[in-house]
Amino acid sequence: MSELITAELVDLDLSAETKDAAARSLAERMAAHGRVTDLEGFLADVAAREAQMPTGLDGGIGIPHCRSAHVTEPTLAFGRSASGIDFGAPDGPADLIFLIAAPAGGDADHLSILSTLARHLMDDSFTGALRSATEAAPAAALIRGDAPTEEPPPGEPPTDTRPAPAPEPDPTAASKPAPEPQPTPAATPDTPSAEAPSAPAPFRIVAITSCPTGIAHTYMAAESLEKAGQAAGVEVFVETQGSAGFKRLDPRLVADADGVIFAHDVEVREKERFAGKPTVDVGVKAGINRPAELIAEVRQKAERGEAAAPARATAPMDKDAATGDGFATRLRKWLMTGVSYMVPFVAAGGLLIALAFAIGGYTINKAPSVADHFLWTDATSWAALLFQVGNVAFGFLVPVLAGFIAYGMADRPGLVPGFVGGAIALTINAGFLGGLIAGLIAGAVVTAIQRVAVPPVLRGIMPVVVIPLISSALVGFLMFLVIGKPVAALQKGLTDWLSGLTGANAIILGVILGLMMCFDLGGPLNKVAYAFAVGGLANPNEGSLKVMAAVMAAGMVPPLAMALATTVRGRLFTKTERDNGKAAWVLGASFITEGAIPFAAADPLRVIPAAMAGGAVTGALSMAFGCTLRAPHGGIFVVPLIGQPFVYLLAIAAGTGVSAALVILLKGLGTRRRAGAADAPADGGAEVKAVA
Repeated sequence: MSELITAELVDLDLSAETKDAAARSLAERMAAHGRVTDLEGFLADVAAREAQMPTGLDGGIGIPHCRSAHVTEPTLAFGRSASGIDFGAPDGPADLIFLIAAPAGGDADHLSILSTLARHLMDDSFTGALRSATEAAPAAALIRGDAPTEEPPPGEPPTDTRPAPAPEPDPTAASKPAPEPQPTPAATPDTPSAEAPSAPAPFRIVAITSCPTGIAHTYMAAESLEKAGQAAGVEVFVETQGSAGFKRLDPRLVADADGVIFAHDVEVREKERFAGKPTVDVGVKAGINRPAELIAEVRQKAERGEAAAPARATAPMDKDAATGDGFATRLRKWLMTGVSYMVPFVAAGGLLIALAFAIGGYTINKAPSVADHFLWTDATSWAALLFQVGNVAFGFLVPVLAGFIAYGMADRPGLVPGFVGGAIALTINAGFLGGLIAGLIAGAVVTAIQRVAVPPVLRGIMPVVVIPLISSALVGFLMFLVIGKPVAALQKGLTDWLSGLTGANAIILGVILGLMMCFDLGGPLNKVAYAFAVGGLANPNEGSLKVMAAVMAAGMVPPLAMALATTVRGRLFTKTERDNGKAAWVLGASFITEGAIPFAAADPLRVIPAAMAGGAVTGALSMAFGCTLRAPHGGIFVVPLIGQPFVYLLAIAAGTGVSAALVILLKGLGTRRRAGAADAPADGGAEVKAVA
C-alpha cells in the first residue's frame, strides 16, 4: 500500500480560481500517479458529493472528498492557494484545500488515517505550519503525521495552546486530563478522591457526529465539540458514526449523561439509546462551526428540565429528516417506503405470471391447482405452477404496500396494523388505493398510541402486545365499516375510467405518464407513475393494461436515448459517458430507467428535458396504438406478452430518436456557445491592448 500522500501530491502554488478547477488540478496529480483510474468519473463523484453539502470550513479550509469506484487506494492531495477559493464556507474563501479520495470499499485503517487528518484540521498549529511550508516534501510529511506540528509560522508564537481557560474555570478541571472518548470506570465521578471528595461532578454530554461520506466532517465535528467542552469545563464524549463503522458509547456513559448533541447529516444509528434526555439536534457543520453554542444550549435545556420525546424508535424515513421538513415531504417519504418494499414483489410475481402466459397461453389462469394436478413432463403444468406462484406473490402487493407505509411512519409497531389493513383492502375490493390509505391510517394510529404516557412497568409489553392489539382493532374497524366502502367505490370508478379511456383522453394520459417516468429517472415521480400502473394490474382490464404498457415503454426511453446519442455523436460526451452509453443499451432494454442517471447528473439541464420529450412521445404513441402489457417489468424481454408488439417497439424507437436528437442538439449548441465565449475574451483583450 502506498503512502496516503507524497510530495508529488502537494501543490503549494495552486493557481485554480474555482473549486471545480481546484479539484481537477489535484485530481490530475492523483491520476498521474495511478491513484485515480478515470479522471472524469472521479470528478463527477466529487461534484456529486459537493452538491450534497458545501465542503468549505471556517478557518480557510476546503475539503472536497468522496468515495469512488475510480480510486485505486486511499489518497490525499493538498493544494495551497494564494488568492483563496470559494468552497461555501461562511467566513470566506479557503486557502488550504485537501482533496480526499477513498475507494468505494475503502479499508478501515486508511479511513482512520483520514479521520486523524480531519481532527488535525481543528489544530491551529497544524494549519499554521502548512501555511508557512516552503517545500512540498515537509508539507506531505506533516500531513502524514511524520513531522511535528509544534513549529509555528515564522515570527509567530506557537498556537497549539488553543484550549484557553474558561471565563469561569472549574477548579478541578486544571488537574484533570482531557477526557478520552471511552473512559475507564476509574474516571467516573463517583471514584474516591482524597483532594475534592465533595466537588460536584462536571456536566456530561454525549454526542453523535456523522456526515454523508463519513470521512471528514464527522471527525472534525467530534474534535471541535471535544475541544469546546474542555474550554467550558464540560465532559464531552463523542461517538463518530463514520465510514469505518462506529464504536458505541458505553451504555453506562449514556445513562449518566446530562445532555445529548446530535451533529449529523445522515441517520443517527440506534438513536433510541438517547431518548428522554435534553437534546440538541443540528447538522454536522454546526458541530464544527459553533460547538460552544451547542454546549451552552444543551446545558440550558437541562437546567429547564427539557427532555426529548419518550423512549420510542424514530420512524425510519424520519430519522434523517431535516428539521424544516413539512408534512408533504414526510408524506412522500412514507409512500416511497411502501413502494420500495413493494417493487420486489411486483418484479417476482409479475414476471412469473408473464412467463406463465408466454408458456401456457392466456387461459393458463383457468388451470387447476398444481397441488392437485401436476405432470412433470407437461409444459402446461409448469406454466400453471409459474402462474400460481406468481399469483401468490402478486397477492402480497397491497398488504406489503400498506404495511411498509405504516413502517415508514411508526417503525416496527406499524407493520402489524399496516399488513392487516392492506389485507382488508383486498377483502373489500378497495385495491391499491385502499392499501395506500390503510397504511397511512395504521401509521397514524400507532403514532398516536405511542404518544400516550404509560407506566414504566407496561413499556415492555407495549410493542409486542398492546400496540398490535389496539392498532389492528382500530384499523380493522375503520377499514371494514367507515372508510373501506367509499374507497372501494372510488377504486371501482377509477378502474372503470381506465377501461373507458379512448382517443384523445388516452393519449393525454400517455403523455402525462411519459413525462412522470422521465422527469426524475427512478425518483419519486417515476415511482408514483409506476405504482399507479402496477396497482391497475391487481384487477386487470383493457385500460389498466394500456397504462402498464405506456409506463414501461416511456421508462425505457431515457437510457436507450443516451446510448444512441453517445453512439451517433460520441465527441459530445466524455469517455466515461461513452462507456456508460454501452451499458445503457442493456439497461434501457431491460426497463431500468436509472441507466440514464449518470448522464443527467453530469448535464441535467439538457438531458432531463430531452428525456421527458421522448418519454411523452412514447407514452402517447403507446396509448394511441392501443398496446397492452400484462407484465410489470422485463423490457423487450416480455415482448411476446405485449398486445400490438410491432407498433409498441415502434413507439419506443420514436421516443428514443426524439430524445437522442434533442440531447445532441442541446449539447451541440452548448459546445458552440462555449467556443464563442472562449473566443470573445481573446478578441476583446486584443482590442483593449490596441487601445492602450
